[in-house]
Amino acid sequence: MSHWPSTKAGRVLAALYRMGWHLKRPGRGSHKILAREGWPDYVYAFHDGDEIGPRMLARIAKRTGLGPEDL
Repeated sequence: MSHWPSTKAGRVLAALYRMGWHLKRPGRGSHKILAREGWPDYVYAFHDGDEIGPRMLARIAKRTGLGPEDL
């Protein structure tokens, strides 16, 4: 069983901002380039209303340091 619940993309983005990620520059369409000191830039490519499943949340977590408790 996964530790990640399905979650709306807007909630995930808000959690990333709380963790110290910030918008480096807007991309095109739904893409946002996020930056955080000590981490490589991360391209976040979801609309706020999109539902992100457990598997994709795990991938995002691996690249951003996001944890289930951050949501």
